[in-house]
Amino acid sequence: QVQLVESGGGLVQPGGSLRLSCAASGSIFSINAMGWYRQAAGKERELVAAITSGYSTDYADSVKGRFTISRDNAKNTVYLQMNSLKPEDTAVYYCHVRAIASMRRGDYWGQGTQVTVSS
Repeated sequence: QVQLVESGGGLVQPGGSLRLSCAASGSIFSINAMGWYRQAAGKERELVAAITSGYSTDYADSVKGRFTISRDNAKNTVYLQMNSLKPEDTAVYYCHVRAIASMRRGDYWGQGTQVTVSS
């Protein structure tokens, strides 16, 4: 089993910054990709940012230039640095990990952390 523990969410003013962290643990053979999704009230879940084992990154157009995803393979941890936050960034943010565990590739999700951007 793979467990994901998220931290770093909270309330921030527009223009402020937050850093989300997600640490994976368990019977992991390898992690192929890690990323962040978000779901705002009344909206569908969407990809925010992703990073592969080769450190290739992908961002939603709405966050390019403001958010940075990074990864520490030694710690099985992914981070999302969020700068210049806007009210429309308000959502529950979910960590996602695609990993090999118990000889199978699977997708694993964190519990979600609330990010609220409001004045």
